[in-house]
Parts: sequence; structure tokens; C-alpha cells
Amino acid sequence: MASATVDFGIGRILSVLENETLLLSGVHGEIDKMKKELLIMKSFLEDTHKHGGNGSTTTTTQLFQTFVANTRDLAYQIEDILDEFGYHIHGYRSCAKIWRAFHFPRYMWARHSIAQKLGMVNVMIQSISDSMKRYYHSENYQAALLPPGDAKWVNNISESSLFFSENSLVGIDAPKGKLIGRLLSPEPQRIVVAVVGMGGSGKTTLSANIFQSQSVRRHFESYAWVTISKSYVIEDVFRTMIKEFYKEADTQIPAELYSLGYRELVEKLVEYLQSKRYIVVLDDVWTTGLWREISIALPDGIYGSRVMMTTRDMNVASFPYGIGSTKHEIELLKEDEAWVLFSNKAFPASLEQCRTQNLEPIARKLVERCQGLPLAIASLGSMMSTKKFESEWKKVYSTLNWELNNNHELKIVRSIMFLSFNDLPYPLKRCFLYCSLFPVNYRMKRKRLIRMWMAQRFVEPIRGVKAEEVADSYLNELVYRNMLQVILWNPFGRPKAFKMHDVIWEIALSVSKLERFCDVYNDDSDGDDAAETMENYGSRHLCIQKEMTPDSIRATNLHSLLVCSSAKHKMELLPSLNLLRALDLEDSSISKLPDCLVTMFNLKYLNLSKTQVKELPKNFHKLVNLETLNTKHSKIEELPLGMWKLKKLRYLITFRRNDGHDSNWNYVLGTRVVPKIWQLKDLQVMDCFNAEDELIKNLGCMTQLTRISLVMVRREHGRDLCDSLNKIKRIRFLSLTSIDEEEPLEIDDLIATASIEKLFLAGKLERVPSWFNTLQNLTYLGLRGSQLQENAILSIQTLPRLVWLSFYNAYMGPRLRFAQGFQNLKILEIVQMKHLTEVVIEDGAMFELQKLYVRACRGLEYVPRGIENLINLQELHLIHVSNQLVERIRGEGSVDRSRVKHIPAIKHYFRTDNGSFYVSLSS
Repeated sequence: MASATVDFGIGRILSVLENETLLLSGVHGEIDKMKKELLIMKSFLEDTHKHGGNGSTTTTTQLFQTFVANTRDLAYQIEDILDEFGYHIHGYRSCAKIWRAFHFPRYMWARHSIAQKLGMVNVMIQSISDSMKRYYHSENYQAALLPPGDAKWVNNISESSLFFSENSLVGIDAPKGKLIGRLLSPEPQRIVVAVVGMGGSGKTTLSANIFQSQSVRRHFESYAWVTISKSYVIEDVFRTMIKEFYKEADTQIPAELYSLGYRELVEKLVEYLQSKRYIVVLDDVWTTGLWREISIALPDGIYGSRVMMTTRDMNVASFPYGIGSTKHEIELLKEDEAWVLFSNKAFPASLEQCRTQNLEPIARKLVERCQGLPLAIASLGSMMSTKKFESEWKKVYSTLNWELNNNHELKIVRSIMFLSFNDLPYPLKRCFLYCSLFPVNYRMKRKRLIRMWMAQRFVEPIRGVKAEEVADSYLNELVYRNMLQVILWNPFGRPKAFKMHDVIWEIALSVSKLERFCDVYNDDSDGDDAAETMENYGSRHLCIQKEMTPDSIRATNLHSLLVCSSAKHKMELLPSLNLLRALDLEDSSISKLPDCLVTMFNLKYLNLSKTQVKELPKNFHKLVNLETLNTKHSKIEELPLGMWKLKKLRYLITFRRNDGHDSNWNYVLGTRVVPKIWQLKDLQVMDCFNAEDELIKNLGCMTQLTRISLVMVRREHGRDLCDSLNKIKRIRFLSLTSIDEEEPLEIDDLIATASIEKLFLAGKLERVPSWFNTLQNLTYLGLRGSQLQENAILSIQTLPRLVWLSFYNAYMGPRLRFAQGFQNLKILEIVQMKHLTEVVIEDGAMFELQKLYVRACRGLEYVPRGIENLINLQELHLIHVSNQLVERIRGEGSVDRSRVKHIPAIKHYFRTDNGSFYVSLSS
């Protein structure tokens, strides 16, 4: 925990001091003095943490925490000074030249003010630094610097897994059998088997049980179990390994072992293992660097030796350790397994106590909160075994967050989670804790997280790499480290949505509150007390998860305000939130934005998705730092006139569904564009706008665009549209919808197509564009109302990366034939083909297909011919199709049942007077 606070204090200040606004403000001297002193303080605190600041004594802990808390508060103070000064600089620079002389005195006053404030901060830094040096040289403090206890204690807990009774373990039979089979396989070369999972998932327990099993003991000649600390010394690892091997062989440990250096230790291990079949377990490996150092001492012979390692990091598990090496991902316990484990710990004598005292309902709720995490379940069960009354159980359930962070019996859960957190680099610590803003089990979307992180300046700049790509790598790293879980993948293999495990969320939120970083206002918060907490402790980021009133927010230094409340109530924003950088009101009931919104100069991210807001303030253009505006599915039909002045805007998302009478074709509504919108040269996402003449002609000026979606495209736009699009070289997503079903899309002259990954065209195509076969990076193709003939299939069947193909009233013929190709296609949609009577999939075509949707094709009376050859098909969805088609595959005796029996899931969707329903035809 201590390393985290060092990061949030001094690390944050050093990051802030690199800001361009400060460097241009004429206060270089104060900044240089700060940096020099801060670097000394940072070294001191890290050294203290390394040698004993992790909590060897209460005095040391309190002293250390006082230092880092003070530096953290200074970091926040400097950030606020910087944001305030940025406001004055912008006000002065945005003035017309004729008015600058008038505003110059105010600007100089602001400059003088920031210099004074930074000078005061420098005095405070010097004072803290002097205190550190004074206490560091005191005899009492030096005596307190003992080896850290927490890490050693966790290692002891891990090694105790070697002595667990097999009868006390739950849910390990299947993975144990699989892993033992891999360890005892006949391959002669050395093989590495990596077991990976989040902290507390049972990696060590499973591996220890395998290591002690009789089948493994009989198979190998030599055995060693080595627990790896994060700050391991390779020579100590070798010595532990030698002692383990000698102890198992009942051989005298060499007397000179502790005097041997690296080379002698390697020689001794190689000499001992050269002709043996050995197994080594490396428990809790944190980096691939260990393998680079240790592999030289583990001979790769012909005797079938094995190395097994446990790790929390997917990068470590996926490292190329050699031919035959493999990884095993730990699965969390299923509901029934979790209940058995909890019951064994909480009711060791008899489960009857649980039933007679009416404890089972609340006990099962506690188990549910653990979400299958064995360590949390076992620890919580042991703690609850001493509690006999229903009131005690209910109290623990309602205060589980407090229990996790304060109850000694749950110390192991907290400590193991903190190990993972403290191992994160500083930028990832901020991003991870920021996720605790969202409610427990909340589905966090990838793009939403990335844009909010960018708004908060959490994404460290890397030369030559876009900020979005850096942020994406942060997300991947958190997943690889098992800090976030992927709960939704898109069809192209990319993670789309994430969640945080309940237990990790509870601990992350407690750290966030301690660091005054994030806080939540939810049903567990007690009105006035919660508001008072926000006012006194000044968290930077707040999430409202219950009914919001003006008193909900008293802090004026908020950088994020997120509303995740399902309550439909009137919501108000206060004018005091001038430092706000991210305002996320998605799915809230707000219907009108206050005029004070335009005074939030620092605002970079504004999300109004799924709100009732109908218009943006007239002076919206004053939000000159805005990078993201999301009005998706709101009531906003047009943008304010001054939008073109928001030069930093990167994402403009205005997609709206049409629920009116003309929604059959115009199912998407565009937003009316403002003149000069094309002057937004940094815009990357433009989704979704009416195609107007000025925009079409000047679209090519927006060369940074990667996503473009236009509706109401007319035939006469064709030439100008193609000319503009050909100037944009980075387009990855292109969507064009014509003004009506009979209006042709004139796009034959498009040539800049190499970068397009997703393409949607709604409108008549009088011929297949010649450039279709150049779409070598295309993964999704959607065609609607195209009125194509069969030869269109030939133009797209060879596209090498096509994963998803959607035909929506796009084909005019009676017979749709897939003769060959579509080698990577996984999803096929055939929708509203009025004339279609037959679909043929010849042997060898689309053999990777996993999902097939047939919708509103009433003339189709048979399932596609050749469907029996699609051996990878997992789902068949029949939506509003003919009764004849359904009856031919319904039940075991039906005519075509044998052709679809290999498909695990077959669903039939239909409407009746009572609504829409679906039934399974799989069984």
C-alpha cells in the first residue's frame, strides 16, 4: 500500500510539474527547486518503504503515512493551482489583440498569484523534507527499520498450501486431472506449465495439491517448491532450490552453500539435475525476467522434466518457454462449489446450524459477493464460523467493505490484493482506481474508459504513439494482470466491456477513499454524513449512485462527476464545479443543462448519452478544452453554431435511433451539422451527421478522421464525397446511408479504401463498386437496400479478414449461393430478402462460421442447403421466418432435423398478439 501512496504523492507532483501551462508561466525557478527537493523525498520514501516502511512497527507506519499523505495533498493543491492558472492564460490569449492591453493587468496579477502560491507550496515541501531528514537520522527511527513483515507473511501463507488436507479442497478435481496429465506426458523435453489467475483464485493451492500427489511423486526423481518474492535475489532462489532437492533426496546440504556465487550455484544445480527427471514449482512469479535468469540452471534434457509456475500475470503465463509448454487459466468456483467451500468453513460441525438459525439466506448472499473467489470465500467462512446470530451476519453483510479493510481475519485477502495493486506502474494505479467509481458489477465500456482516462491526463505521452493506443495498452495490461475481467468480446476478438471482481472493487474503493482519489455516493451513504465526507476530504472523482440533490456535491475541486443512478429524478448541477474535467450523465434523467456548464473551462469529456437533454447551451463553444462530446440516443437534433471553435474536439458522437413512422429506412437519425464544422482538424470520430453540401465538399480537410457516419446522402453528393474521402488516409469505419431506399449511392470513384476495417452502405448500388476487392483489412461489411445480383458475392468472397457479413434487403435474386471463400467469416446475417427462396452453402465455403441469423425471409422454406457442413456453427437464429422452415427442423422426427443436429443452440423468434417470444429448437 505504501508504494501506492508514494506514487499518488510525489509521483503525481512530478507529473504535474511537466505541464506546458506551468512551463510557459514564467515560474521556472520555483519549479526547479520543487523538482530537486521532491526527487530526494521520493528516494527517501521508497527506500524507507523497501526497508521497513511497509509496517514493521506502528510508529513507522504512522510516520510514513503522514509523510505520503502530506505530499499527496500537495499534489492535489498544485493541480488546482495549475488548472486555475490555465483558465486565466486562456482568457488572456483568447482576447482580440485590441483588448489584450485592457486584460494585461489581470493576466499579470494571475501570474504573480501563481508564483506566490507555488512559493508557499515550496516552503511546505521544504518543511516536509526537513522533517523526513530529522526523523530519518533519529535513533528510534533507525531501530524501527526492520525487514517488512507483510510480504513474508503472505509467502508463509502461500507455502502453507503444501499442508492442506485434500478433503478441505473444493472444485479442483477437473483441473488437477488435466494438469497432472500434462506433467506426466511422454514428451522427453523440459516443459513449462504455467497456472494463471487473479490473486486468491487458488493457483497455489491447486499446484501444491498436484505437487504432493502420489502420481507426481512416483513419476519424478527430484522435487523442489520455491516461493518467489517480488524482490527476489536469484542466488537465494538457487539456494532454496538446492536445499529442496537435497532435502527430498535425504542428502546432506552442502556446508559451503551460502558462500557460493551465481556461477557456482548454477554449476551445482546443473550437475545435480543433469541426469534426473525433476519437477520444480515456482510459486507466484511476477515477471518473465525470472525465467531468463533461472532457465540456465534447469537442464533441458531427454528425461521429461517439468517446471510448473503460478502467476497473476497473463504476460508471464503466455511467455514462449519452449516446445510443448502450456498455460492453464484458473476458473473461479461455480455457485454450488462456492457454497460447499463456505459451508465447510462457516459451519464445520453441521450445516443444520445454518438452517435452524435462519442463516442460509444471508449466508448465500455473502457467498454471492465473493463471486467464486476461493480465498475470499474460505476467509469469510472462517470469520463467520464464530458468529451465531442472524443480526451479526446481517451486520457483516452490510459492512463488508469495512470488514475487508479492518477485520484481522480477512487480512490475507486484503494483503494478496494489495500485492497485485502495488505492483502496478503509477499510471495504471490511477486508471485502476478510477474504475472503482462505477457501481459494483457495472459493465464498463472500453471506449468510455479510455476517453475518461484521457480527460484526466492519466495517459502518459509516448512519442509517436497515439494517446488512445497507450490507454488501450493500459486496459490490456490490467486484464493480463487479472485486475479487470473481460465480460464481452466483440466478434473481431477485441475486448468490449469489463468489470471488476466484487472483492477487488471493495478494496479498490477503500484505497481510493484513503487517497482522496475517488468516492461514491450510494445507498450505503448516509445523506449528510456522505456529503460532509466529500466536503472535508476532497476526493477528486465522485460517482452519484442514488438520488442526486444539490447537497450531494459540496466539494468544489472535483475533476470527475459520474452519475450512475437508475432513479428518475430531477437533477441539478452546481456552478462551483469549475475544475471539472469529466462529466458523465449517461442514462440519467437530466433534461436541461445549466448555463453554468460553459464556465467549466477544464471540461474535456461530456457524456449525455441516453439523457432527455434537447439542446446544448448557446455559448457551448466556450468549452475550448473539450475533447469528447457524446449525445448518443439523447434528444439533441442540432449542434450550436459555435461548435467549430472547439479545436481540441476529438470525438463527436451523435447517433440517434428513429422511433417514428418512417423508421423502416431512416432508422438512424443524423444531427444537423453547423457551418464550418470541417474546421475541426483534430476530430477523429464523426458519428452520425446529416450529409450537407458544405460538409461534403470540405470533409477532406478533416484528415485525422478514423470513423465517419453520414446519413441522408444524395446521388449528387457522389463526386464531392469521393474526392473528400480520398484525402483521408486513416478511415477505419465508414457508414453511408442514402436519403431513401431508391436513391443510389454514387461511390465508384472511392480509392482510399486500404485502411477501412468496417463498412456499412445503405442505399441502392447500381453496380458493385470496383474497389470492393481492395478491402484487404475489412472485418465487417453491412449492405442494406443494395439491390444486388448474385455476382456481388464474387466480389467479396475472397476478402481475407472478413469476419461479419450482414445482408439486409440487399439481394434481389431468389437463390443466394456461397460457392467458395469467406474463409474467416464467423457471423452471417440474412435479413428481409423478399425474393429469396433458397440459400446454398457449398462444401468448403465459410467453414469457420459460428453464428447464422435468418430474419424476415418469408419465402425461405428450408434451412440453407449445406448447413450440415458448417461444423463450427454454434448458433442458428430464425427470426420471423416461415412456419414451413421451422417445422422441417422441429423435433427429432422432422424432415431436416439431421442436418442441424450438430448446432448447439437453435432459437426461433416469433410474434403473437401477446408480444414477442422465442423458443429453443435445440432439444
